[in-house]
Amino acid sequence: MLLIGRDLSPFVRRTAIVMATVNVPFERQVLAAIEDGAQLAPHTPLGRVPVLILEDGETLIDSAAIIDHILEVGDPTQALLPATGYDRRRVLYLCAIATGAMEKGVASSYERFRRPRELIHGPWLDRLFDQARGGLAALEAALGERDWLHGDAMTLADIYAVVLYDFMQIIDLPRLAETAHVALPALSARLNALPAFQDHRFIPASA
Repeated sequence: MLLIGRDLSPFVRRTAIVMATVNVPFERQVLAAIEDGAQLAPHTPLGRVPVLILEDGETLIDSAAIIDHILEVGDPTQALLPATGYDRRRVLYLCAIATGAMEKGVASSYERFRRPRELIHGPWLDRLFDQARGGLAALEAALGERDWLHGDAMTLADIYAVVLYDFMQIIDLPRLAETAHVALPALSARLNALPAFQDHRFIPASA
């Protein structure tokens, strides 16, 4: 399998981490959605990352769809998503919060760093900040003093939450410090010590 995209994208990074966690072997092609749009075009009509090319040549797009497939074919002993019932709904709920906050973080980053300063719409940027911060605060509250966001082992929700938290540090999201985070930094430190996380770290574009 070939995973296309770079780990500066939280959507690419979470996909790579899930694949590594459930022991699905893959190769990488590091492309950025904007800078490498021409190279991406043959693989996805949307010009977005990640893209996963399967061994038979089939192409999957969107991190949620890719991860759904990876959980189907990956190591069944690594149960990152409960099969049924409340446990499954709860993990997916927490994943949805993290995903929404990621989207707002990415949007705020584009607004701040790619739009000419004189064209930035302050109220819209404030709204993006508030939504991203709200997602972080909700995950912080859900984690509390527990080891994991739900249950007694790592799930997709923990992976998503850590990828989100790390991404917010990388883009230096304003107002992040206004919400006191204790649980999320601790979870981030624990999970980033794991090989699956270490092997797929955020690398700033300037690095």
